[in-house]
Amino acid sequence: MSEDLGTPVLDDHLHLDPEHGRGMDAVDDFARLGGTHLLVVNKPSWHLGPVPAAREDFYPAFETTIDAVEAASERLRGRAWAVLGVHPGLVSRLVDDEGYSPDEARELMQAGIDVASEFVADGRALGLKSGRPHYDVTDAVWDASNAVMCHAFDHGARLDCPVQLHTEASEDLTDVAEMARDAGMDPTNVVKHYAAGRLVGPTPSVMSEKDRLERAAESGEPFLMETDFVDDPDRPGMVMGPKTVPRRVRWLLENGYDKAVHTAHVETPRAVYDIDTEATLADAE
Repeated sequence: MSEDLGTPVLDDHLHLDPEHGRGMDAVDDFARLGGTHLLVVNKPSWHLGPVPAAREDFYPAFETTIDAVEAASERLRGRAWAVLGVHPGLVSRLVDDEGYSPDEARELMQAGIDVASEFVADGRALGLKSGRPHYDVTDAVWDASNAVMCHAFDHGARLDCPVQLHTEASEDLTDVAEMARDAGMDPTNVVKHYAAGRLVGPTPSVMSEKDRLERAAESGEPFLMETDFVDDPDRPGMVMGPKTVPRRVRWLLENGYDKAVHTAHVETPRAVYDIDTEATLADAE
C-alpha cells in the first residue's frame, strides 16, 4: 500500500532503464513511499547502445524512454513525463574517443536535439535536455558545447517548452540565462539539474540532500527536487535512490517547510513545465 503524504511529490530528474536496470521496480519504490509524479530523462545514448554516429542513432534511446514513461504512468497515482535530449558528455566521447572535430561533434549533437524536439512537438515529451561539460575541456569543445545548448534554447523558444541542463557546478549561471533569453526563452523555463540550494539564473532542480533542501526552502525562491537516479546495475549506489524524494518531502513537512514543499511540487512545476500536479493527481483518484 502506498503512503499518502498529502501533497503531490515530483522527482524532477531521474532515469529508468527497464531492460538493464530496476525499471518499474524503482517506480514502485518511489510510489510506495508517497511519490506521485516523475520527470524521466533519457539515459545517455551510449548507455543504451553504441555511440551515435548519425541522426537516426538517437531514436532508440528516446523511444526506450517514452516506453518507460508510459509504463511508469500506469503505476503512479499521478503520472510521468519524458524529457529528451543529448547529454553534454557526448562531446568528449565523440572528440576524444571517436576522432570527431569539435565542429563535427556539435553538428551531430545538434541533430540529436532536433530529433528530441520532434517528440516534444508531437506531445510525447514535455521538454528538452542539453547543457555543457562540468569538467575541463578545450576552448573549442567549450564553444561547441555552448552552441549545442543554444540550439536547444532555439527549439525551446520555438516549441514553448522547458529545457533541462546538465552543467558545471555553480550558484551563478547568469550567462546561461542570457543565452536562453537571447534565443527567446524565459530563463524561468530553463532548469539547472543537480543544483545546490540556491541559484542565480535558471530554475534550480535541487539534489535531495538535507542541507541543500534547507537552503532552497529558506531562500523562498522557486525550486524543484530530484534524485538523478541512474538505474544502472553496475553502479547501484550512484547518486540517489528512487525513495529519496518522498522521504525528503516527509522530512521537510515534519520540520515545518510546508510552503517549500508546495513550491517545489506544485507551484514551480506549474510555472516551469505548465503541468498541474494537483489536477493530474486528482484525476487519478
